[in-house]
Amino acid sequence: MEIRNLGASGLKISAISYGNWLTHGSQVEEDAALRCVRQALDEGITTFDTADVYANTAAETVLGKALAGERREGLEIFTKVYWPTGPGKHNDHGLSRKHILESIDASLRRLGTDHVDLYQAHRYDYETPLEETMEAFADVVRAGKAHYIGVSEWRAEEIRAAHALARELRIPLVSNQPQYNMLWRVIEAEVVPTCEELGLGQVVWSPIAQGVLTGKYQPGQPPPAGSRATDDKGGADMISRWLQDDVLTKVQRLQPLAEQAGLSLAQLAVAWTLQNPNVSSAIIGASRPEQVTENVKAAGVRLEADLLTSIDEVLGDVVERDPARTQSPGKRDF
Repeated sequence: MEIRNLGASGLKISAISYGNWLTHGSQVEEDAALRCVRQALDEGITTFDTADVYANTAAETVLGKALAGERREGLEIFTKVYWPTGPGKHNDHGLSRKHILESIDASLRRLGTDHVDLYQAHRYDYETPLEETMEAFADVVRAGKAHYIGVSEWRAEEIRAAHALARELRIPLVSNQPQYNMLWRVIEAEVVPTCEELGLGQVVWSPIAQGVLTGKYQPGQPPPAGSRATDDKGGADMISRWLQDDVLTKVQRLQPLAEQAGLSLAQLAVAWTLQNPNVSSAIIGASRPEQVTENVKAAGVRLEADLLTSIDEVLGDVVERDPARTQSPGKRDF
């Protein structure tokens, strides 16, 4: 397993992270989830990402059970706060001081640890002053409940404002967690240059575009039974944007390029994200241990420049690049 620094910080993480969104506590039974985490550990993954909202807190509980007994100093455990949890009442979401301080304690109980290595703002909160949010995060760090702070899906100007406050408060804001893959490149124009300047690294989610970049979804054919596109617990909604025949046709045309590199399509997709020097880690999920084994083979792979050019030529105009697509919910959206 390749090990990288998280941004310009001293924290070292595995280039492939294991995440349990849409799986643990929801799509995958607990025994299967535990086997996937065990396989991730066996493959050298040390970085595990979750969030309180995943399966309405159940994912954190499953991950905590799966990592119980492991040497805590040898792991990097990340979680997030923002989206509604519990009954979803008016203070059960957002980045207010109340919600952050209550949420970190609840997350730690579910994870079975006294601290997380990275505590992330899962979206930007337009209803709470940024100063209040960052001061609450500072108190979390000073209490020893988190070593580092990160954000997820924030715009460049929001990251810059948070970084300035973090410097004033003397707390380490070190990362952003955006969606990023061959088809979704909205961070490249603004977020990545800003993060490079400020020393933040990207921990990217959906490197295989919800499974579309595995090639298993065929143009003109229904989704395979049991696939994420048939999951009524949230997976089908997320993947629907990619299930267009023009997209699926071009993904199939990537197959010869993957073979040229000696990789599966999934491995090519994960390796592609890791070519961006601002990407510190790519988060993979799994419903079966063998998926973990396949995807970790992308770690340490170097793709030649001509192969990267060929990928761009194949995908052409189905790639989304508009930086405005990075967005957080406005007021009263939930």
